[in-house]
Amino acid sequence: MTPDAKRFTGLQRLLHWSMAVCIIAMFFIGVGMVSTIMPKYVPLLATHKSLGVAIFVLAIIRLAVRARSGTPPLPADLPAPMRLAAHLSHYGLYGLMVAMPLLGWAMLSAGAYPVVLYGGLRLPAILPQNPTLHTVLWNAHSYLAFAFFALVLTHVAAALFHALVRRDGVFAAMAPVGSRSGATTR
Repeated sequence: MTPDAKRFTGLQRLLHWSMAVCIIAMFFIGVGMVSTIMPKYVPLLATHKSLGVAIFVLAIIRLAVRARSGTPPLPADLPAPMRLAAHLSHYGLYGLMVAMPLLGWAMLSAGAYPVVLYGGLRLPAILPQNPTLHTVLWNAHSYLAFAFFALVLTHVAAALFHALVRRDGVFAAMAPVGSRSGATTR
């Protein structure tokens, strides 16, 4: 954390906002990918695979940085249910940032589809070919994508609630830029 322990470090904020852009893009690419049979499907799929691997790597880095740097404390007056919801939603977000790319990779492996990233890097299969398992993993990947999207929307709503209603510094702690005065941070 920063010396005043009221904001996340610059690296934590950079990772957060970079990943936010990547994850939102991934949702749109995924929807576009599964809703078309046009020639644009192939570049969407290639982008989806590469971006998924990038999100996975960034999530691992982010977890390591979080373990090393910690997090600012939540406001002391935050009600217990909101405190619990904050913790559980973050576990869910981190879990899905790691699980979704692994699930996609496993799904493609079970379907005997190569995972070739931009630059020609080919990832090895992590599961043997199995059409039934491919279908199960495809369904899990799809349903969890909707859950992930709902969780992201909830996260955005909570951030706006903290910024606009409570004005308790929670949003300011992760804001990409902001005042260093005590009035805008926790």
